[in-house]
Amino acid sequence: MLNERERFCLEQAYNQAVLAYEKQEVPVGAIVVHEQTIVAAAHNLRETTFNPLAHAELLALTQTAQSLQRWRLTGCTLFVTLEPCPMCAGALVNARIDRVIFAARDPKAGACGSLMNIASDPRLNHRVEVIEYLEDEKFGELLSKFFREKRCN
Repeated sequence: MLNERERFCLEQAYNQAVLAYEKQEVPVGAIVVHEQTIVAAAHNLRETTFNPLAHAELLALTQTAQSLQRWRLTGCTLFVTLEPCPMCAGALVNARIDRVIFAARDPKAGACGSLMNIASDPRLNHRVEVIEYLEDEKFGELLSKFFREKRCN
């Protein structure tokens, strides 16, 4: 169960996902919080930038590192609308982020518990606390709507 502030942060990530949707990007949004302050907000930009690495999570981590002037992002929480993929989960581990809170599972590519669990793998040098917030269906519905529209076009 999330507290009011955490739900607010997921709402902000959802707003980022809507921005991605409006750009015809896969609607995933992410924000990073450090010391109760949002320090980064991003959404997928792979199509816009022609960059396979332009996932919302990686863009948010980059913004956070620049904002905090350090690559070790201890003390930070990532809020993201979709469970991170293997690339993003690996970046969370390497960035030493404390927690990730996500709102929709990704059974095909989720690396925080669905398909695999990179974020919490005890063999790695850092583990990320993973919290699933699956109580609000709107996060998954936006993704479903996006892919339904893509199939119909």
